[in-house]
Amino acid sequence: MKIVQRGAEAVLYLQKELDKKMIVKERVSKGYRIPEIDEKIRKNRTRHELKLLSRARQAGIQTPKAWSPNKYNIVMDYIEGFRVKDVFNDLETKERKKLCREMGDIIAKLHENGMIHGDLTTSNMILDKNGKMFLIDFGLGKFSGKIEDQAVDLFLLQEAIKSTHFDFLDESWKGVLKGYGKYSRSKEVIKRFEQIAKRRRYKK
Repeated sequence: MKIVQRGAEAVLYLQKELDKKMIVKERVSKGYRIPEIDEKIRKNRTRHELKLLSRARQAGIQTPKAWSPNKYNIVMDYIEGFRVKDVFNDLETKERKKLCREMGDIIAKLHENGMIHGDLTTSNMILDKNGKMFLIDFGLGKFSGKIEDQAVDLFLLQEAIKSTHFDFLDESWKGVLKGYGKYSRSKEVIKRFEQIAKRRRYKK
């Protein structure tokens, strides 16, 4: 297996079996934790992420099909395509606006079904070869219907767009909010999002 990404919580490997590519996410042991606690944390987080991936698919969101061969690993289908982060700035304006509305629609479905992604960035969105957008990496996600949590999800995405795609921030955000408007509580969330953004500006 080839390492494709090494994070604080897990290592991602690319694995091939019978010409099929898969991603293996292994939650690594932390030496500073008591072994029994370490095992419990890794096991619970693996199970939790699998539940989020499964629930998201049930909600109509494209996510990699995933299963767990043991307590600490998740095996997922490899999505052939490109990270949105890598192609976003080079898209035609019409395509970029369409993509942003789709982002908003995906987040609306997440929140409507009581899920928080926790790390909404264009690095965690993949466009497959047919142009379908997949949402990946639910490692920081959780189940929540709280307006505050949903507003923070939106805030994280705006910050990601601001840092990586600043030249297109205004038009992109309008598209995201247009798609997100399908969520039944979107007005409440956007109002809270604006309050969070204002608080963060004052802290700087």
